Amino acid sequence: MKLKRAVRTLWLILDEMDQMYVPVQTDWRLNERHYGALQGLDKKETTARHGEEQVLKWRRGYAIQPPPLDAGDPQHPANDARYEGISGLPATESLADTLVRVKDWWDEKALPALRADKKVLVVAHGNSLRALVSA
Repeated sequence: MKLKRAVRTLWLILDEMDQMYVPVQTDWRLNERHYGALQGLDKKETTARHGEEQVLKWRRGYAIQPPPLDAGDPQHPANDARYEGISGLPATESLADTLVRVKDWWDEKALPALRADKKVLVVAHGNSLRALVSA
């Protein structure tokens, strides 16, 4: 997780548990679904630009991606210092795409830790958590 809301949520949890010393691992694959060119638009703006039917397809469809961001767009994750050195960052995602990256994280990071009898606290966003639960 590399998005502010998730990081702040983690801080609140660790502070409440008096566990601020616990090692933390972050991974971009726990980020919220990337809505491509729709990033930063609220539902009302998006509906006004693209129509309610199309917005519902993007938001509720499982495999439908919104329009991608151009690689040069400042909002593209490749242009964000938090993701420096990470390849394969999405320019847009469907819920199916989100599921793949979250499942990859689960298989590579969480599952081995759990099998080693370690405790794992997952802090993430709604769509990534929904994808994880459905996996």
